[in-house]
Amino acid sequence: MVQQAFLFTFDHQSVLASGITLSGIPDLNLFYEFASRTFVMAIISLFAIITQNPHYFLVVLLTNILREGFETIIDPLFPLANAPMSPTGDFILYVVIVLIEIWAFVTILKIVRKLEKA
Repeated sequence: MVQQAFLFTFDHQSVLASGITLSGIPDLNLFYEFASRTFVMAIISLFAIITQNPHYFLVVLLTNILREGFETIIDPLFPLANAPMSPTGDFILYVVIVLIEIWAFVTILKIVRKLEKA
């Protein structure tokens, strides 16, 4: 996430190489908004890791599940020019990632429920 935020904030040439166009102020607005939202997600994830609070992990995992879930549909339909794999491969990879995140979410949710009963 931090790498994506960095690219969209400081390395526009790498983003342009993927086929995304940058043609003016409105596009820069979108670049910087995407970068700031992604950076916020990274900071919240780091906060959850540092605090080791399972409640925070639930929020981070839910956010990631929703984000990756949307990317499961968006990336194969609208592949980047320099995408590292085919749209089908991208779809399969995202499904695997989302399933792992759902499994982690359910596992953490069970831990949280046990802690609340104790």
